[in-house]
Amino acid sequence: MKHLLLLLLVAVAYAKVYDRCEWARTLKTYGMDGYRGVSLADWVCLTEYESGFNTEASSPTQSTYGIFQINSAVWCDDGQTQTTNSCGISCSDLVADVGDSICCAKRIVRDPQGLEAWNKWTTNCKGRDLNGTLAGCGV
Repeated sequence: MKHLLLLLLVAVAYAKVYDRCEWARTLKTYGMDGYRGVSLADWVCLTEYESGFNTEASSPTQSTYGIFQINSAVWCDDGQTQTTNSCGISCSDLVADVGDSICCAKRIVRDPQGLEAWNKWTTNCKGRDLNGTLAGCGV
């Protein structure tokens, strides 16, 4: 029981919901602006629709994890889903460490599908005017 409580406390300590500008600055720090031709506004739009900028977001029914809602069927190992684990990472790491999530997102965007690997980006961001997405952020 003590171990479960400790794990829950650690998970809560890492959980964070970013505001839009703070997240944009974080992405920029990790070299995401222009990575593989993807604009910072596209990354911000993607994560807004996928997780609401919540690092702890997960959907067990869809097997998606973290701020980018990365799917365990291909990209990470959740210990339950048959996976190719193309990012070579545990899905729980995507919830616990934003740096791990960003590294995996970079791996995903290198795939031929690019950002279209995320349906919510295709539905909500692709081809849209995203100029206002970074307004007031100073990035």
